[in-house]
This record gives sequence, structure tokens and C-alpha cells, in this order.
Amino acid sequence: MSQQTAQRRGAAWALVITSVAGFMAALDNLVVTTALPSIREDLGGALHDLEWTVSAYTLTFAVLLMFGAALGDRFGRRRLFIVGLTVFTGASAAAALAPGLDALIAARAVQGVGAAIMMPLTLTLLTAAVAPAKRGMAYGIWGAVNGLAVASGPLIGGSLTEHVSWQWIFWLNVPLGLALLPLARLRLAESYAPGARLDIAGTLLASGGLFGIVYALVRGPLDGWTSATVLVSLIAGIALLGGFIHHGIRSTAPMLPMRLFRSRAFSGINAASLLMFLGMFGSIFLLSQYMQGVLGYSPTEAGLRMLPWTGMPMLVSPLAGYLSDRVGGRPVVAAGLFLQALGLAWYAVVVAPDATYAAQLPALIISGVGMALYFAPAANLVMSSVRPQEQGIASGANNALREVGGALGIAVMSSIFTAQGGYDSARNFVDGLEPALWVGAATVALAAVAALFIPARRAATGGSGAASPKSHEDLIAA
Repeated sequence: MSQQTAQRRGAAWALVITSVAGFMAALDNLVVTTALPSIREDLGGALHDLEWTVSAYTLTFAVLLMFGAALGDRFGRRRLFIVGLTVFTGASAAAALAPGLDALIAARAVQGVGAAIMMPLTLTLLTAAVAPAKRGMAYGIWGAVNGLAVASGPLIGGSLTEHVSWQWIFWLNVPLGLALLPLARLRLAESYAPGARLDIAGTLLASGGLFGIVYALVRGPLDGWTSATVLVSLIAGIALLGGFIHHGIRSTAPMLPMRLFRSRAFSGINAASLLMFLGMFGSIFLLSQYMQGVLGYSPTEAGLRMLPWTGMPMLVSPLAGYLSDRVGGRPVVAAGLFLQALGLAWYAVVVAPDATYAAQLPALIISGVGMALYFAPAANLVMSSVRPQEQGIASGANNALREVGGALGIAVMSSIFTAQGGYDSARNFVDGLEPALWVGAATVALAAVAALFIPARRAATGGSGAASPKSHEDLIAA
């Protein structure tokens, strides 16, 4: 076997392994939402207690992402990827076997720990395995799979709950994890970040800050935004993140060097990612309930009718990755975000207690194309905006911002929905959903504006979507 053939096979295996692992981690963000009534019936507890089966995962996932990336850089990315995958798979089995609500919440928190270690390393392992000229296409496929997982969580969760049992939303991860573990050991190459060190102070500041903010966002709609618990968590989280920023400026070897944000490429794509997930997550959270609670679809029927949105990334993202290799990632990402904003605005116009599926379909298709165009080149823009030895922490930071954006989106959209409407009638639900969708559309439009601040590619290197060596250094130093 020639060396070139072996490299192609290694890249193909890395793409399969990292995409499936990323799918598992991303899926568990929303897969539980449609199963909450069934879980409550089996395990008891108030509905707001059951929400912790979602929030426990979100909290640990968001808080530990950058730390997971740093561990991989220091001790070996393949080694820590296997550790994270093992923890995630074991915790999934524990969640399926949970005898009570407390045990389920604890298992979900451990799942989040495993995902936080595993998820950021999928990109660094994929980057190491794929030749620069092919990374746009590889990132496009990886992004398509992750986008499908985020958007299809309610469909998969609802279908398994309706036709099998809620435990299978967790059992699903076990055979996938067990199949990936030997493949990761045999097919992935080990890699490290040269001179990587663990930043204990930075880890504590970032973890504490993210925990405070995400906890406040999760509890805000339930406890009230002016409650002592929410205010203390929010203020403490902001203060700790302020300390993290100061540490990143002054420390000689910080977890996340603040100089990276002097790069318009790094700042632009991270701002776009935060705003994109804020608008998209909150909208999907409410639209899933609209289709079931107002239009009367079962969880499976609602998920099938959202396929023009949720399934579009599988069709469009590889093409979007190819386009990003040819013309650069900025125009593709910006176009995708503007289309996603247009789709949400269209939905806000046509939403009604008796809206026909034909009226909703254009919004679903436009949103699906837009989401696909975003996911494909976004990973390439993140990874090409920093030096190779900083790609692990860049991936961790971007994923952390996405998770915070998702938590913020659900909190903001729920607050708008509650202030303007409610669940007591179809008309009241639509009265709350419509302004929330307009806010989601405006937020994603802001994400598109942020993407336009990413510098245009000055020159291509072998057809890749990254900047040339000269412009790459300019971006970092800019």
C-alpha cells in the first residue's frame, strides 16, 4: 500500500470516527426534551425538576470543554478522546438504567463530562489526519453530521420514546460508543500540542465563570431573573470570567491566550457561532413544542415534518465545504446565516394556530440550507484562524461559546414566550412564539454581520479554505 493511499484511508477513518462521536455528543443536547413527560411518568418528580436532565448535561458540557481540550493537548489527543468516549458511553448506560430521578440527573452530568473531553478533540484529530487541501470538504461532512444531530434531537428522542421507551435515547449511545472505542485506538494517530501545559488557575476561573453564567441562564426562567440565586450566580460568573480574561492577558502560558481575539478571523467566527446557536437553539426548542402542542402532531410526526430543516445539512454541507475550499469560508458562512435568519423571519410571518404545512415548508427549507452553509465552513474558519499548536484550545473555546449560546437562546426565547403568551391555548402559544421567532431571526442576522468582519482570504494554499501562510500570520498578529 502506498503512503498516499494509507493517508487517504487514515483520513477517511478519522472522518467517520470523529463525525459519529460528535453526533453522539451534539445529539444529547436536545434528545431528552421530547421524552420528559415519559420520564416523569416512570420516575416521578415535578416538570421543573425533570428539566435538570437537560441542564445537568448542558452545564458540565459547557463548563469543561476548554479543560478537555487542554488535557488532550497535554496528554495526547487520541488518548483523551478515548477517555472521554469511555466516560460518555458508560454514563449513557447508567442513565438508561437509572432507578430514580436523582440517579438520572447524576448520570447526565457525567455524560456531559465525557462529551466535554471528547467533543473538542474531534476537530483536532480530524485536522491532523486530513491534508490541508481536503479539510474544507472534511469539515463540511463533520459539520453536516453535527448539524443533523443538533436539529434532529427532538425527532430521535420523540420516536424512540413513542415507539420503544425513553431509556433507548441513552441505550442508543452504547453500541455506537463500543464500536468507536477499538476503532479510535487502531485507526487514529496520536498527536500533542508542542509545549502544552495545564493552566490550573485559568481552568478554575473559566470553569467557575461558565458554571455561574450557564446556571443562571438555566434557572432564570424558572426562579425569576431577579431572584437571589440567579443574580448571585450571574454576577459571580461574570466576575470569574473577567478574572479569566485578565489571566489570559497577563499570564505567560494561559489556557486561552486573549491575543487570539485580536485576530478578526477568530473573533468574528466565535461571535457568529455564539449568536447563531442563541437564535437557532431557542427557535427549535419552541417550534418543536408548537408542532406538537398547537398543531397536534405526535413527536414522530413533528420530527418528520421538520426534516426539510433538520435533514438539509446532510445534503448541502458537503457542497458548502467544497465551496469554502474554492472561495473561502466567510461568504459561505455569511450567506448561510442570512438564509437562516430569513427562514426564521418567514416562520414568524406564517405561524398561526392552524398554519398549514405548505405554509411552513419554505421557511423549513430556507432554514435548513442556511444551517448547512454555516456548519460546513465554520469549523474550517475556527481551525485556520490560529496556529496549529493552538487548534485544540480554539476548538474548545468555540464549542464552549456554542453551548453557552444554546443555553442563552433557550432562556431568552422562553422568557419572551412567557411574557407574551403561554400554554393555556393555541392562540396564546402563537402570541408568545411569534415575537420569540422574530428575536431569533434578528439574532442570527447579527451573527451574519459578525461573519462579515472575518477577513477575506487573500490567497489559497493548495486549494484549501485556510489563509496563506503570510496572511495567516497577519491574522493572528492583527
